[in-house]
Amino acid sequence: MTAPELAIDSPVSERDRDVLREQLGRVPRGLVAVAARDADGAPLVVRTAPRLDDGTPFPTSYYLTHPVLVKAVSTLEATKVMEGMNARLAEDAELAERYAAAHQDYLRRRAELASTMGLDVPEIESVSAGGMPSRVKCLHALLGHTLAVGEGLNPFGDETLQLLREAGSWGANGTQR
Repeated sequence: MTAPELAIDSPVSERDRDVLREQLGRVPRGLVAVAARDADGAPLVVRTAPRLDDGTPFPTSYYLTHPVLVKAVSTLEATKVMEGMNARLAEDAELAERYAAAHQDYLRRRAELASTMGLDVPEIESVSAGGMPSRVKCLHALLGHTLAVGEGLNPFGDETLQLLREAGSWGANGTQR
């Protein structure tokens, strides 16, 4: 599968900042864009700069903000679903290959954003998010990647979204890119 091209989906409006402040209790650091929105236009995932204003490298490019999703993913993580995901990752070469491709996509998109912003962040050039490529560590980060770039690229982000849909935590039409 060809990865979708880099796109900063939408600029951050003052309304977005207000919604994000309400969602998180603060505006996210390094905020660059809204990468995914719900059906009502509220931010689901924001795109963050690879280096924060204070100079700190920040590897998480796609940050899940929507409180319904954040809570649902936390609940899912508490069921220890990641143990099964990690076991499958260790045993299934094709799954591991797809997950490694998601990792490379994440790195590429962050590097392109850094270049666009005139930033150099060698400290994190091989670090993506969520445990990629060797383990499943944070479903919030993996779901953020899936919601930002679309289904079909990150197998564990996709699986997380499917599990949330099956649990009734998030509707199939609840998101829009």
